[in-house]
Amino acid sequence: MIRIHITSVFVDDQAKALEFYTDKLGFVKKVDIPTGEARWLTVTSPADPEGTELLLEPDTHPAVGPFKKALVEDGIPATQFAVEDVYAEAERLKGLGVRFTQEPVDMGPVVTAVLDDTCGNLIQLAAMKVPPTAQN
Repeated sequence: MIRIHITSVFVDDQAKALEFYTDKLGFVKKVDIPTGEARWLTVTSPADPEGTELLLEPDTHPAVGPFKKALVEDGIPATQFAVEDVYAEAERLKGLGVRFTQEPVDMGPVVTAVLDDTCGNLIQLAAMKVPPTAQN
């Protein structure tokens, strides 16, 4: 069966991204291998350390800058992370100085919020209010 092993987010500074994603969001560093000027740098959730890894990928390819800029200008998150309680997580992160571009919003079966990762991306937090299987 196919499963997601690694997904990525393009970052403008890997060291800054590692600090933000670990110190603010609470991920843990999984892999850090030098690859020339950049690093193969992944983080994972401490709740599932063997689960899906997030690659903090350098945004040096010429197509990435315009892509990221367009997403941010349109308010589109680069990715989404699940949390148990968006309201509580947003308050915790604001206490750590994280800037939100969208405060928590109740959208029926889901609550979402959007934050700035300081590395050129918007990141959405989401929590299902009703388990997806119960909605069908």
